[in-house]
Amino acid sequence: MSRALIIVDVQNDFCEGGSLAVPGGAAVAGAISEYLDAHHGQFDHVVATQDWHIDPGSHFSDTPDYKDSWPPHCVAGTRGAELHPDLDTEYIQAYFRKGQFAAAYSGFEGLLAPEDAVPTGERQAGGLAAAADAERLAEGDAIGLDDWLQSHDVEDVVVVGIATDYCVKATSLDAVQAGYGVTVIRSLTAGIAEDLEEAVAEMELGGVDVA
Repeated sequence: MSRALIIVDVQNDFCEGGSLAVPGGAAVAGAISEYLDAHHGQFDHVVATQDWHIDPGSHFSDTPDYKDSWPPHCVAGTRGAELHPDLDTEYIQAYFRKGQFAAAYSGFEGLLAPEDAVPTGERQAGGLAAAADAERLAEGDAIGLDDWLQSHDVEDVVVVGIATDYCVKATSLDAVQAGYGVTVIRSLTAGIAEDLEEAVAEMELGGVDVA
């Protein structure tokens, strides 16, 4: 039996100064790094997810409702899609990019980035990074998060990251549905809503242990 830590969307656009900033995002990035430094030996695997939007359709809007539509964010290959600099990537083994062509909140919708890919955006939007991802999708050879975890005999996952009430919640609930034992460390997440009790209750009702 293996245990994995899933770090959800700790990216520049979701932290202070980003286009869709979540209060406390940068602090969570640093806290996750400190947690990893102290506890990485408790995990057999560490993976991270990234919003990696190429053309997500109505997910982006100039007049967003902040529920189903949002300001442009985490565009593939841009600084906003980069992992926050306070997140230490030393222990991260694999990166899963989601939302290329549609809204995607759960890390289980993500696809494994190539091993030779830099896990941060360093090119312009619509450039080589987007083209490479599109080509991989067309080839149909991408590996999903669930496939990767199963191939590494993972049975239990711990979920941390941004945002508590959206991508962390969606990832953790999908993990339960996929058959994993799931824990969310609430202090290592940051949420959009001021009151996160509804999101926490939904996770707990869905079988997630919120610690």
